[in-house]
Amino acid sequence: MANWTLSQVSALFEKPLLELLFEAQQIHRQHFDPQQVQISTLLSIKTGACPEDCKYCPQSARYKTGLEAEKLMAVEQVLEAARRARVAGATRFCMGAAWKNPSDRDMPWLEQMVKGVKALGMETCMTLGALSDAQAQRLAHAGLDYYNHNLDTSPAFYGNIVTTRSYQERLDTLERVRDAGIKVCSGGIIGLGETVNDRASLLMQLANLPTPPQSVPVNMLVKVKGTPLADNEDVDPFDFIRAIAVARILMPRAYVRLSAGREQMNEQTQAMCFMAGANAVFYGCKLLTTPNTEEDADQRLFRKLGLTAQRHAVEEGDNERQAQLARQLREAEPAQFYNAAAQ
Repeated sequence: MANWTLSQVSALFEKPLLELLFEAQQIHRQHFDPQQVQISTLLSIKTGACPEDCKYCPQSARYKTGLEAEKLMAVEQVLEAARRARVAGATRFCMGAAWKNPSDRDMPWLEQMVKGVKALGMETCMTLGALSDAQAQRLAHAGLDYYNHNLDTSPAFYGNIVTTRSYQERLDTLERVRDAGIKVCSGGIIGLGETVNDRASLLMQLANLPTPPQSVPVNMLVKVKGTPLADNEDVDPFDFIRAIAVARILMPRAYVRLSAGREQMNEQTQAMCFMAGANAVFYGCKLLTTPNTEEDADQRLFRKLGLTAQRHAVEEGDNERQAQLARQLREAEPAQFYNAAAQ
């Protein structure tokens, strides 16, 4: 377990930017191929009508953003989206549901989604809100690789953003996920109105977890009309790049992911984020309910920068292995799981 202090992390934020980038890139190269980027796709499997009051989120039932609520998707619909994502180059498929927590009646469908995506040779990730011990164990047994549950911001600023779930409750869910043997994906959002000290505190919280997250999404606030943060000031790109670099230094072995807000970044900002140690992106036209960079734009940028996508666990040409996994899945589970939508 790391033991970073707030003064140490704050000192990193105060470093001259080019010195900070140099340090972050050196650390990045010790643990990763600097030319490889891990690509994930995020699908909203249950959209809107969330009872939480997260002030940045258009999926909250408390805000009028024009978003239409949708029920949990059918398993086969999710698997078809995963197939398309795999063809587009994604190696990890993330499934998000706008819940405070999943109900036990939803668990069989969620387990089938995990198993089906695994059968495609992709890593699996879910973000479903708070989990009980039993739910975490069930998802682990189904083969879930990652669970996303962001801390969002610092403990001190958190109450200004969310009141329906405590900071400790978020930490408790991360502990249940770790105890179940699932890798942790946890990060935060830049641009909520927080101070630099809050950013330092957030990253310190993540780095000082008993096991630091294996995946750290760093989001730039996407301002959505109808949410309380719609009129927040824009984030200075250099401030965002600093946060990426500090995350890389504090969590050397983590995938640091450019997540929400990337659609607002020009190529130069993204390039500096990769230099700062980012080595993962969300890929595709939509990130849950907000826009994301188009796939062909990403491909052009990767070519310009000499970056390549991380390869699949099951390679494209290994059709027999994929077929075998799919057969095993069909034999192990009732067919109706693939055809019926969860109620």
